[in-house]
Amino acid sequence: MYENENYSDGTPRYEYGTYSTNASTGTGSVYGTGNPNLDAKQPKKGSGFFKKALLGASLGLLFGMFAGLGFYAVAQGTGLLERQTASQMDVSAIVEKAADEVEARINKAEKSAGAVTTTEMAYTGNSVAEITEQVMPAMVSIINTYSQTFNYWGRTYSEESRSSGSGIIVGETDTELLIVSNNHVVADANSLEVTFIDGSTAQALIKGTDADMDLAVIAVQLDSLTDETKAAITVAALGNSDDLVLGEEVIAIGNALGYGQSVTNGIISALNREMTTSDGITSTYIQTNAAINPGNSGGALLNMRGEVIGINSNKIVSSDTEGMGYAIPITTASPIIADLMERQTKIKVEDGQSGYLGIANLQTVSEQISSMYGMPVGVYVGTVQEGSAAENAGIRKGDIVVKFDGEKITSITDLQEELQYYCAGTEVKVTIRRVENGEYVEHDMMVTLGARPKE
Repeated sequence: MYENENYSDGTPRYEYGTYSTNASTGTGSVYGTGNPNLDAKQPKKGSGFFKKALLGASLGLLFGMFAGLGFYAVAQGTGLLERQTASQMDVSAIVEKAADEVEARINKAEKSAGAVTTTEMAYTGNSVAEITEQVMPAMVSIINTYSQTFNYWGRTYSEESRSSGSGIIVGETDTELLIVSNNHVVADANSLEVTFIDGSTAQALIKGTDADMDLAVIAVQLDSLTDETKAAITVAALGNSDDLVLGEEVIAIGNALGYGQSVTNGIISALNREMTTSDGITSTYIQTNAAINPGNSGGALLNMRGEVIGINSNKIVSSDTEGMGYAIPITTASPIIADLMERQTKIKVEDGQSGYLGIANLQTVSEQISSMYGMPVGVYVGTVQEGSAAENAGIRKGDIVVKFDGEKITSITDLQEELQYYCAGTEVKVTIRRVENGEYVEHDMMVTLGARPKE
């Protein structure tokens, strides 16, 4: 810019620069040194791509801005804009708007140049410690006191023994707290003692068992718990084991070795792993490398949302391997648990008050006999007493009792133990297998138990 120089007709002489209007005099001036290299605005540091993008955006906007300035200057000289509106004549507004647009483009270009687009595998769930704190109130330890018999020099002896296991609080009724565990944890119990997170203990009773799936539900009477214990415990959330994937992180909680609750973690090593238990029962399991030791049985296998996705079982063990634990998938277990929760809690009736079926000359059909003769495992009925509860229900000689009120019957002892929980007059479902057209067909018989005859 040539300072204060005019053309011969009196109009100002302009060069490219920054134009501003003096509000008091109405005159305009252009600031600059006349040296384009010194007057040019220095670009911000950035990548080569950023510089090119910035240059393109700036040149386009500056061209429009100065075209508007040139038009204004010529119009002023010729008087063409004398009657235009103030908004059309306000060059400062034009310049300001153009500058704002340039700045906005620059900011956007800077952000784009500085942004890095990546694909991340980021874990956003809770930590093991957080999940443990959240879920531990739903975990319990179980002590099973039972009678162990053995022969010594031809004589039979019996002594009291104890075993430990774990359980998960899965429900509550008006009168009971319901806990799921493994069947082998509570089997043959004379008594069951449950320890809660606050260290308090309570006696539990068996509500229902499923030996094939190695599941059991036990019940604690709510009126046996203090208000402090009720406030400390919670019901576990059950997840969906069908959604599991290999390598997914998991946590195992249980009463390992009977020392109290402990926590291990690992991953899902395999799904739908077919294994055979020490009882000879084959099922599919979740395999994990989280440590599952004796006492962990009946405890929870959790996902990283704190949901129970498996029930740990220690019945599949081998001294030749390590880092291989197994759990019953919760999706498979859930309908069985729901059924067991609806069963009648097993409270032994008084001596002489237990119900009576009226079947005799019974024979246990063991696994060996079953495989030899193609008969179902259970109790073979040799005689049905006339007028008995069994006869009235339609049970016949030759039938094989396989279940009593949903509980699997594998021996005469099993049947006798079940009957001690039911008094005379109680209606129960007895499942039998009967030969029809050369095959054993299953039937459910509703039996109203009679009174045991006096000897």
